[in-house]
Amino acid sequence: MSLLQVKNLVVEFPHRRGTLRALDDVSFEIAPGEILGVVGESGAGKSLTGASIIGLLEPPGRVASGQILLEGERIDGLPYEQMRKIRGRKIGAIFQDPLTSLNPLYSVGRQLIETITTHLPVTQAEARQRAIQLLKDTGIPAAEQRIDHYPHQFSGGMRQRVVIALALAAEPKLIVADEPTTALDVSIQAQIITLLKTICKERGAAVMLITHDMGVIAETCDRVAVMYAGRVAEIGPVHEVINHPAHPYTAGLMACIPDMTQDRENLHQIDGAMPRLNAIPQGCAFNPRCERVFDKCGQARPNLMHAGATQAACWLHDNKVAV
Repeated sequence: MSLLQVKNLVVEFPHRRGTLRALDDVSFEIAPGEILGVVGESGAGKSLTGASIIGLLEPPGRVASGQILLEGERIDGLPYEQMRKIRGRKIGAIFQDPLTSLNPLYSVGRQLIETITTHLPVTQAEARQRAIQLLKDTGIPAAEQRIDHYPHQFSGGMRQRVVIALALAAEPKLIVADEPTTALDVSIQAQIITLLKTICKERGAAVMLITHDMGVIAETCDRVAVMYAGRVAEIGPVHEVINHPAHPYTAGLMACIPDMTQDRENLHQIDGAMPRLNAIPQGCAFNPRCERVFDKCGQARPNLMHAGATQAACWLHDNKVAV
């Protein structure tokens, strides 16, 4: 059974000239112990999807329709206090910049202990021991001493480890990681990726990993969802999506990655830019940039359909359409 189910999620932002639809009919599932990567250009809706699941949509953004289910129970539209209890206890969050997740005025130990005692029935002493163990588990040396240090006393990579420890503090079932390695150098990135994979394996937690880095996706994830203009363009097993992309947008993304076995002067690029929310074209949103566009692409919007081992929202895979 899936741990997280997102069904036909629509997120809208009321605007003086109408309503902007930022997420349009987004659906996917994540099983316990699985890492689902969510990838796409800036503005595709990746972070907004994560924020909707965590319950941290910035006003005036709102979930207009659809459902978000955690362990079979709906969590979209819950009152703030109820959602606050789920956030931390059942859902952990890791953000791109650890400085925005940590309070600079409190020691990391105080922040960890407060999170643990808020969500778990333990004493202060037990919470402190658990906090020290979490810091050890996330690879912070001399955890017994460093627990009383403040965020500014840690390097960027170590701060991100503290944020991961904070996300794991109450043993959540789901972790939403939004660009957790972007601000880190490559060697630290590899350590954080290994850490996330270990957490999944040992704790059975599901991870939604939001990133624009296909290298991180290939190294970390079991499945990947490619987003474009607020919709899922393709979803499937990571190696299938990378090696045999079914959607022209996914194929374009893959072609943008340098191939060390080929000698090329210029990298491939996808011409044009992602459309603004108030100017999404009719039919498939990708059709103005697509090299394989045909008549139906500008007339009707495709839903996800079977495309070999993956699912792609592309009319090329509709048996009823003559290309």
